[in-house]
This record gives sequence, C-alpha cells and structure tokens, in this order.
Amino acid sequence: MTQEYTISIFTEDKVGLLSRVVTVFTRRHINIESLNTSESSMPGIFRFIVVVQVTEEMVKKLVAQLEKQVDILKAFYYLNEDIVYQEIALYKVPTLIFTKGDRIERLIRRHNARILDIEPEYIVIEKTGHKEETNALLRDLEKHGIYEFTRSGRVAVTKPMEQLNAYLQSLEAEETN
Repeated sequence: MTQEYTISIFTEDKVGLLSRVVTVFTRRHINIESLNTSESSMPGIFRFIVVVQVTEEMVKKLVAQLEKQVDILKAFYYLNEDIVYQEIALYKVPTLIFTKGDRIERLIRRHNARILDIEPEYIVIEKTGHKEETNALLRDLEKHGIYEFTRSGRVAVTKPMEQLNAYLQSLEAEETN
C-alpha cells in the first residue's frame, strides 16, 4: 500500500548533487511530489526534503540507494505524524475584487492568510499551511479571479530529535576508537 513519505537527505554542498538525487527517483519511476533544499542547522551541511507517494519497501530502497551516493551523508524517511511541516503559497489577485465589499477580506482572515503587497493592478496574498489548506484558499480565490499562484516545497522538522546529530556523533566515536 502506498503512503506519503517525507525523505530528509543530508548532503555536502556540491555542484550537481541535486541532479544525482533526482536521478535516483527518476530511475525508479517515482514522482517527486515536493522538493525543497536549504542549509541545515549544521555548518556546511545541506538538507533536501523530498515528498513521495510509495510503499514502505520502496522508500527503504530509495533511502539505501541515496546513501550510496558520494557526498550524501545520511537519509531518513518519515510518515507525516513523525514530522512538523508546512508550505508557503503566494496568490496574485486583481485589486478590483477588494472593491466589492469585505467578502475577500473575510475570506483571507478565515484562511489565516495575509496581504504581502498592494499594487494598483493586483494584491499578493501569502498563506502558510499544509497543501490542503493552501489549495482550499486557491479554490476560494479562483471564484473571484486570480492572476498567479505558486507554492513552495515542503519544509519539515522531525518530532524526534534530529537523527543526523546522533549519526555524526557515532561516526566520530568510531574514528576515535
């Protein structure tokens, strides 16, 4: 049975590494539903957050294959209940829709969104939340008109303490022995 998994990959900062990571998924015909890269809490170490819909057997194979790649320090996989995660979405809507009463203002408040930029032709709205929440605001805004929409990849932190620290400490302990 397939489930949504969030894979957290810790790497060195090397040119071409993103391409190699994506190739691991492509070779197995696995669609990446979300991808985000950023610095991690450790200097010089970067973190990829990848969301996939696969079986547990497949996610275990993916993580093992990723860890075989040079410059990948460690990879972990999590179910949604094991992480805290969010996405950010931006919506560009016509300024005109705000002139027809306070319906759009109430809509923005109901979705816990906020206005980032006001221009004569458009207004940019920001919503942080899970994909379902950002999609719900998109559906509501589409009824009134929307120029642009974009959503980030998932950002996530684990509920258990970061496993990479423990892993690196165990490597250091092995080297000193």
